[in-house]
Amino acid sequence: MQKHRFRAGDRVVVSDPANGNVRPGVYTIIRALPVSSNGCEYRAKSALDTFERIVEEASLRPAKDG
Repeated sequence: MQKHRFRAGDRVVVSDPANGNVRPGVYTIIRALPVSSNGCEYRAKSALDTFERIVEEASLRPAKDG
């Protein structure tokens, strides 16, 4: 069974050139979603958006703090 790599509050960098609906940049994980056929997914929010997005774990990497 797959396990989520990130938790709520983690800062991540989203980079998914195949998905034009997701703006690249730093996001904060809001919550982990149940594992689906797409693998692990999360609700995440960028400081540049007023809404949350669903992002796949494969398009995430930890953000460097500082």
